[in-house]
Amino acid sequence: MRVVALLATYNESRFIRGCLEHLARQGVSTYLVDNSSTDDTLALAERHLGSGLLGIEELPRGGVFSLREQMRRKEKLARELDADWFVHLDADEIRLPPPGGRTLVEALAEVDRQGFNAVNFLELSFLPTQESPDHDHPAYERTLRTYYPFLPSFPHRLNAWKRTDAPVELEWSGGHRVRFPGLRMYPESFPMKHYLFLSVPHAIEKFVERRYDPDEVASGWHRWRSRVRPEAIQLPSRAELRVSRSDEDLDPSDPRERNYLAELWARAG
Repeated sequence: MRVVALLATYNESRFIRGCLEHLARQGVSTYLVDNSSTDDTLALAERHLGSGLLGIEELPRGGVFSLREQMRRKEKLARELDADWFVHLDADEIRLPPPGGRTLVEALAEVDRQGFNAVNFLELSFLPTQESPDHDHPAYERTLRTYYPFLPSFPHRLNAWKRTDAPVELEWSGGHRVRFPGLRMYPESFPMKHYLFLSVPHAIEKFVERRYDPDEVASGWHRWRSRVRPEAIQLPSRAELRVSRSDEDLDPSDPRERNYLAELWARAG
């Protein structure tokens, strides 16, 4: 079975190599839409062409981060690319199969055999802590083991789906939930590790210094990300989070309903 990840990037040199290598190990091919990166993202990605990376295209940025443009392009790619299943994801996400030794492709093939055509992922958000604040290095997956489960609503990350002749919609939910006629969601959610940021300077670069599409902000998108101030970005203590020793012991129970940084931003007013 052919599974293709639809990946959009902008200055993701920290994550791109690990993301592409993980997807290849899981049997997933990747198609990359780069949003005019100015760092080494493209150079690092090009090394994977022919080794899991199917192709690269540029989506001009126009000076601002436009999630709608990215989702519209991915909706078109889901009609154009040759695949049995698609996964929409970002470079700071690691999508996993349920525990048991299978690859992501094997797990999706079983979902397909059972007659379902979409899969939700349970988000595990990994954060640096006050005790261990800096994981901004290539081995972040090995050193950053503290996390919390995050579930503001269910399904929250319904973004793996079987190819369909009908148009799929991603834009309506900012990519969090795919929508198409006849959708049948698999009853078991798969795990997903999300490395939101690797250090406080990285968080400032990623959120504070980013220019968001003003129309999207006016529509209620990006919320705390478009308003957070550097002084509001603080790290939790290790005691506030869970610790994972491997991908097999991730615990999605009792999730937070609000992102940790969103909570800080709300307290700061």
